[in-house]
Amino acid sequence: MMTPSSQVRYGGHQSQFVEIWHPGVEDVVAGLAIVLHGGWWRARHDLHLMDGLCADLAEAGWLVANVEYRRTGGGGGWPHTLHDVFGAIDAVHAFEPAARGLASVAIGHSAGAHLALMTTANRKVSSAIALAPITDLRRTFIEELGEGATSLFIGDSLDEQPEVFAAASPICQLPMGGRLLVLHGDHDDRVPVQHSRDFITAARAAGDMVDYAEIAGADHFEVIDPLHRSWGEARKWLTNI
Repeated sequence: MMTPSSQVRYGGHQSQFVEIWHPGVEDVVAGLAIVLHGGWWRARHDLHLMDGLCADLAEAGWLVANVEYRRTGGGGGWPHTLHDVFGAIDAVHAFEPAARGLASVAIGHSAGAHLALMTTANRKVSSAIALAPITDLRRTFIEELGEGATSLFIGDSLDEQPEVFAAASPICQLPMGGRLLVLHGDHDDRVPVQHSRDFITAARAAGDMVDYAEIAGADHFEVIDPLHRSWGEARKWLTNI
C-alpha cells in the first residue's frame, strides 16, 4: 500500500498541515484530489480516516492532498475550519509544482463533504465528490444529529443568527457552478440519506450539474472503504471529469 511522501504546513497550529500522496505513475497525472475527512468537525477524528482512499487515488495516478484542519475542541469551528481548507489548497499549489494547472476535485466524507461542497461553492476547486454529506446545518441542528456537533461547530443561536447557519450550509449556496457527485448509503444512521435526496433536488432545480448515487445497504462508513462497491461508483465518475 502506498504512503504519503511529504507534508506541507499552511499555518502555525498543529492541525494545519497537508499530507501529499504522489501518484504511482509518472507519465500522466489524472488531476489533483483535495481529500477532506469527516467526524462531525470534532478533534477526536483526523485525516487518517481517509488513508485508504488516498492510497487508491494515488495508485490510479492522482496527486492527492489529504488535508488536516482545525476542528472543534482544537481551535476550529465556523468559519475557521473552512478557511483552513482554503489555506491548505493555496499551500499545495504554492509548494507542489505538479499541482499547478491540474484539474482539481474536492473529495470529502460527512463533515468533510460539507467542507468539499463549500469549497466548490467558493470556486476553490472545479468539482466535488460528497460522500454522505452534511448539507444543511439548520436541519442537523434541529434534528440534533452528531450528538450536538452542529452547535459546537457554529453555535447554538439558530433563532438569533439564521443567516450564519445559511452561510455555512451548502444547500443555501446553490448554484455552485462546479460538477458534483453526491453518494450516500441508504442505511446511513449518522447522516440520513433524505438530506442528500433533498439537496440533489434543490441543486438540480438551481441548475447545477450534479450526479447522485444512492448505495443500497451501505452505511455511513462503507462509503469510504476503497474495497466497497460505493467507491467504485466514485472512481467511475472521476474518469469523466
